[in-house]
Amino acid sequence: MKTYFVYITTSGTEEAERIGKSLVEEKLAACINVLFPMTSMYWWEGELCRDQECVLIAKTTEARIERLTERVKELHSYDCPCVAAIPVEAGNEGYLKWITDSTM
Repeated sequence: MKTYFVYITTSGTEEAERIGKSLVEEKLAACINVLFPMTSMYWWEGELCRDQECVLIAKTTEARIERLTERVKELHSYDCPCVAAIPVEAGNEGYLKWITDSTM
């Protein structure tokens, strides 16, 4: 089964950990990483914004991406949260198998 790292931005560590905990508990992700701080600059509703955000990376399988994305949207404080799935093309086969086994 194909493995993905899902890149998600959040308002801070509290939100990232809350969302990440739900994803792992619900077996939508095998594990999560929380990276803080990150500076983001972006256009939103015609305005150039600059914020400090947190990155949440969820490790999952192709079969879980749709539900994971929907769950993030349900839990997230943003109107349009960043959720981008990046395929893992190669790596430690044992680790990749663990991700699959942990999300079943």
